[in-house]
Amino acid sequence: MNFNEGIKQSEKGYKQVLEGDKIISHAVVHDFLYTWQWWLGIMLFILPWVIWIIFRKKDSTGRLLIGGFITIIISVIIDLITDSVGTWTYPMKFIPIGSKLLLPYHFSLTPVAIMFALQIKPKANPLLKGALLGVISAFGVMKIFVWMKFYDPKGWPSIFDFLIFLFLFFAAYLCSNKLEFKSISEKNSANK
Repeated sequence: MNFNEGIKQSEKGYKQVLEGDKIISHAVVHDFLYTWQWWLGIMLFILPWVIWIIFRKKDSTGRLLIGGFITIIISVIIDLITDSVGTWTYPMKFIPIGSKLLLPYHFSLTPVAIMFALQIKPKANPLLKGALLGVISAFGVMKIFVWMKFYDPKGWPSIFDFLIFLFLFFAAYLCSNKLEFKSISEKNSANK
């Protein structure tokens, strides 16, 4: 196969993805929109952030957000990779664009849960905190998501979900606790 043949194959695959996205969009608009599952998904997207804004440690907001954003970035990357090989799927969609990601999971539930885990008992052993979060998430929340048809593991073992949650926690922990930042204003005043 030469380069031009690869371009043709890539374009053919892109057209198939677009067709799949149209089917997903139709399902969202005609089958999912305004069902109790859809409303629950929307609440799972908004409510964790509202709760976090109210109950976060105000003086640690920036540090916690770093952990949350790292969690979002890594979990989206993991899902893009696993989606491309069909490891698991998210049958329930919440927005009528060909989204392959489960918005409440990636952009709300997981980062907020990790930010709360980071702020609760900050001196506790991070391995224990990460393991507890992983057990609750992989063997509890993800099982509920399977039951609600939000998540289809396609034979993916829960222990691997546990390891992913543990990894996400440690990445967030390291970035929010081990990185040191100087204030921007301090840097600017030092340059004067």
